[in-house]
Amino acid sequence: DKSGKRQFEPSMYARLDKLGLGHKKHDPDSLSPDEIERFCMLDIDPSTMTWKRVTDCNDKYLRQVEIGRSPSEYSKRQEKQLSRESNFAITVSSEIMAILALATDLKDLRTRLGKMICCYSKKGVPLTADDFGITGALTVLMMDSLPPNTMQTLEGTPALVHAGPFANIAHGNSSIVADKIGLKLVGKDGYVLTEAGFGADMGGEKFFNIKSYYSGLKPDCAVIVCSIRALKLHSCEAPKVVAGQALSKEYTEENVALVEKGCANLIAHIQNVRKHGVQAVVAINRFATDTDAEHAVVKRIAEQNGAHAAVVAEHFAKGGAGAVDLGKAVMDACKAGSNFKPLYDAKNDSIKAKISKIVTEVYGGSGVVYSDKAESIIAKYEQDPEIRSLPICMSKTQYSLSDDPKKLGAPKGFNITVKDIYVSAGAGFLVTSLGEINFIPGL
Repeated sequence: DKSGKRQFEPSMYARLDKLGLGHKKHDPDSLSPDEIERFCMLDIDPSTMTWKRVTDCNDKYLRQVEIGRSPSEYSKRQEKQLSRESNFAITVSSEIMAILALATDLKDLRTRLGKMICCYSKKGVPLTADDFGITGALTVLMMDSLPPNTMQTLEGTPALVHAGPFANIAHGNSSIVADKIGLKLVGKDGYVLTEAGFGADMGGEKFFNIKSYYSGLKPDCAVIVCSIRALKLHSCEAPKVVAGQALSKEYTEENVALVEKGCANLIAHIQNVRKHGVQAVVAINRFATDTDAEHAVVKRIAEQNGAHAAVVAEHFAKGGAGAVDLGKAVMDACKAGSNFKPLYDAKNDSIKAKISKIVTEVYGGSGVVYSDKAESIIAKYEQDPEIRSLPICMSKTQYSLSDDPKKLGAPKGFNITVKDIYVSAGAGFLVTSLGEINFIPGL
């Protein structure tokens, strides 16, 4: 300061607290030489770096790269090039995107950013953004992204567009901040629609057990969107859909039998919503090739299996007028009341118990198989009360209720294989990897 007394910058307090030196944060001169070394030397193990560089360009050649080849990255002290194998990811798969979607205010954003684990020390100690002293800079960079984007539909309906975490890697939901602003704007008698990516087994399950867990908001109704074509695919009897090729006649001609068999998948999604005590409304996204008979069988099966209503939606062709019946059905379902409850107790259930409940009650599986790597990581995480109490974020294919994209419909009796598990400490969940998920799509 002006008097010449040294002080710790506030962003350093978190590391001091972590090292048990918080009582000395107002007097740097009181640190012993050993304490100074512990504070300054992070002792990074380069092989444990988990932070990826991200880009909005889908370039498959960036999935595996070598970085640090520039002459400026040569260490004279170590007498070696500071290069290493790394990879890029798409921006929406980054933990920072998930944090943006789950932060409730600026203070919470800063706290979450500070908890992000960047790598580990050679002794296995997790090193966070707080340890690097970069949390303040990260918050300044991100603070202007915290207010949602105010937009409108072509018909003038207001919309808050905010955040986009991957639903098959992160939790796949729009932001808590946008939801809370929307609720404040519409008032106690209004309605806010918010998005959860993919199906009730993906963004839906994560909305209920991650987003609602942190927001404290309780949903009244969930809209499950289906199409006749998708249900025919889930019959497991229609030909495979191939990108760039014309659809086979099974998808463009009336076939009530295929639709009825494919409804097994729809029933599973309805039951997943109802398991959480939330009303379910099925929106049948109408295509020009649909027939009334096909719509009728979907309505009948949906309502017989727990849906509050099943309504044909024609908003693609008719705009807002084509979704009036759907809107009325949603309002009616909200008035019917819900009894929202999470699937598991995040704080008290063990990590394996939480995973098992998702697999058996949401996916319809019979059990879970763990790789040796996953077993050892879970054993370590169970010893840390903060980590073991986090919700589970399953990373899996969106094409199936199982971890096998080829198993369509509503498969039963299968085992899920957990290959890896890692903590997104800032976002606040444990990512459980059930298969190979590309962090950067290929073009």
